[in-house]
Amino acid sequence: MSVPTAMDHKARTYSLAHAYWLAQAADLSYKDRATIENQARNWGFDRVRHHETRFTPPFPLEDTQAFTMASDDMIITAFRGTEPAQIRDWLSDATTPPWPGPAKTGYVHYGFGQALESIFPGVKDTLREYRTNGQTVWFTGHSLGGALAMLAGARLYLEDPKLLADGIYTYGQPRTCDRMLVAACNKGFKQRLFRFVNNNDIVPQLPPEPAYTHAETLRYIDSVGKVHETMSLFGGLADRAKGLTADAFAPASDGVRDHSIRKYIAALEKNLT
Repeated sequence: MSVPTAMDHKARTYSLAHAYWLAQAADLSYKDRATIENQARNWGFDRVRHHETRFTPPFPLEDTQAFTMASDDMIITAFRGTEPAQIRDWLSDATTPPWPGPAKTGYVHYGFGQALESIFPGVKDTLREYRTNGQTVWFTGHSLGGALAMLAGARLYLEDPKLLADGIYTYGQPRTCDRMLVAACNKGFKQRLFRFVNNNDIVPQLPPEPAYTHAETLRYIDSVGKVHETMSLFGGLADRAKGLTADAFAPASDGVRDHSIRKYIAALEKNLT
């Protein structure tokens, strides 16, 4: 197996190659508009639309950003994340009230709910406009962007069942919602929702359980960069301990260092080669 030189627009099912390219799209969401549009064209997408909302204090985020790119065979919406320190402080705040889940199914973290609500109508309208050829639909995002990607897919599934995303791939996603909504996602997105976690990445450990939880389909990247489809509790704990000792001079920074989207891309590339 080798790293594919181009994105497969006819992809339909899970593969590490597709996970690699959707991680690249998640990384692209951090770039400026011109860079996004140029790269999208290089990848074979002829239509691009940006989604952005600015917030005012005291909301902890300055803005929410995403972009949608479309070809004749595939549509991808990538949601931008945020800095680890910012999201860590925000998600550790236990005083924030819950936000009702899509179609009144469970609840989500308030910040995620408000952030998605600010751009979701534009994302949904864009998908309706661009999906003229039965294209597959994919959501992706890193960090906060992963939470928004999951929730966007859940909203379409529960509020507009005719449009079920073909896949949702997230990287370093925080816990996003309660068990009721997770159960609905596990059912509706079986073999469609994949959550990548890189070793000691701090963000997937927030906000605290049991109020918030994760969907089932974990893809765990161990301390040497290997992707595992299954990992026992003991094996995962042992590997995380190994990761903490990888940098003897800065073990406390491991959780932040492992959160970088570039770490995820490098690990996926390593598994493909």
